[in-house]
Amino acid sequence: MTHTPHELAEQFPDDHDRLHELKLSDAHFARLEADYHRLNREIHRAETDLEPVADHVLEEMKKRRLALLDEIAARLQAA
Repeated sequence: MTHTPHELAEQFPDDHDRLHELKLSDAHFARLEADYHRLNREIHRAETDLEPVADHVLEEMKKRRLALLDEIAARLQAA
């Protein structure tokens, strides 16, 4: 399988340990992380035409991914 860009480890390279700790200790964070991962994979499949979608659908998916990323970043900063 090809490399999937925008993985959380790439987005927060200095926070690997905190990402892992929060995933284990905070159920809401774990859900955010799982939602982000699932959506990121869907976007990657759409962008590589494995599962093509209409442009407006892809843009909405990217907006949702960014919102999840913002929430994850806020929780990382608060931790």
